[in-house]
Amino acid sequence: MSPIAISAVVLLVLLFLNVPVFASITGACLAYALANPGSGITAVLAVQREISGMQSVAMLAIPFFVATGALMNYCGITDRMLNFCKVLTGHMYGGLGQVNIVLSTLMGGMSGSSLADAAMEAKLLVPDMRKSGYPNGFASAITAASSMITPLIPPGIAAIIYGSVTGTSIGRLFVAGIGPAVILCILMMVVVSRYSKTHQIPRLQERRATGRELWKVFMPAILPLCLPIIIIGGIRLGIFTPTEAGAIAIFYALLLGMIYHEIRMDNILDCIKETVSTTASIMLIVGAATCFSWILTWENVPQNMTHFLISLCHNKYVFLMLVNLFLLIVGMFIEATAAQIVLAPMLAPVAAAFGIDPVHFGIVFIFNMAIGSLTPPMGNLMFVTCGVTKCTTEEFIKDCRVFYVLLFALLMLVSYVPFVTTWLPDLIYGVIG
Repeated sequence: MSPIAISAVVLLVLLFLNVPVFASITGACLAYALANPGSGITAVLAVQREISGMQSVAMLAIPFFVATGALMNYCGITDRMLNFCKVLTGHMYGGLGQVNIVLSTLMGGMSGSSLADAAMEAKLLVPDMRKSGYPNGFASAITAASSMITPLIPPGIAAIIYGSVTGTSIGRLFVAGIGPAVILCILMMVVVSRYSKTHQIPRLQERRATGRELWKVFMPAILPLCLPIIIIGGIRLGIFTPTEAGAIAIFYALLLGMIYHEIRMDNILDCIKETVSTTASIMLIVGAATCFSWILTWENVPQNMTHFLISLCHNKYVFLMLVNLFLLIVGMFIEATAAQIVLAPMLAPVAAAFGIDPVHFGIVFIFNMAIGSLTPPMGNLMFVTCGVTKCTTEEFIKDCRVFYVLLFALLMLVSYVPFVTTWLPDLIYGVIG
């Protein structure tokens, strides 16, 4: 067995043993070095590669946006957004289920983390959803599935990582995810509405809110809603880079906390703790995956895969189907951040060789990884949500089936209708070439 094959086997075994992802990948790197002593790759060199993988300037945006999301939750922003969503969707069938979806869509433009969004809404909304008639499994499924909108809405951390490792414009990736995110939001609201009609789940209010009532709850939410506009507009106008946009977002969140008089020293300390722990977990995976990706490049795996896929696929449509199936399977077993850093540099050049727009392919890749976070056996979103709601995995999977079908249908739409992802970046940034 070749050293790279041994390394891959070690990685899979460690993942199935529930060893932390960063430790599993590091173990695979060390297994390669031990199995191939003549390669010149030592443990010291592997550690150096891991550290260098975390030193990208673009990666600085990750702790900035994580901190912004934490500040938004601790400074009363979430409560104002929740009140706005309740009044906006209160007349619709589904009640709090509709609120859950719309809140995920709006908060996705602030937190950047689907796991943080799922944990927050599982604590905030699921208990009341159960009281209103939702089964625990379906309430948990709505919460986890709607949190998948977060990686697509700017400033998604997934877009930052993908852009960093492939050289794709992060600003364009931010904008490209808006279209699929809005479509996903609408489709999920339709599903919840039909489910609620069938199971007689009550509305929050019988009549549609008046303009005065909407304006009353919109005013407190208007400043938080401006954050994605500030980020996209600032990047587009060249006022700041995506990394600097993260620092601007922190300043803006602190400013809102002072305006709302809800920022306190204990809030800031809690935000710092949450930011450090979340960023550390992400960056450990980033560093380990960077080292493993370097080993794959050393072994010419990306080049060989490119030649193999080009010889196997006669057109880009077959290629996209094979990539989707491959990434969906990978997403079931490997954490999304690690998969992005290892696989994106390998697949992006192949997609470019087939003439696929790099931003379009980036959103397809990110969406596949988001679906993987919802699927067993290692779906992080599934476990985070079920851990908070105390829902069994069997119950969750049963009630999530309709969302799996919906997500796959949308994945096919995004894959084969590039206009869904490219029209807005082309409108804002101009057509490339």
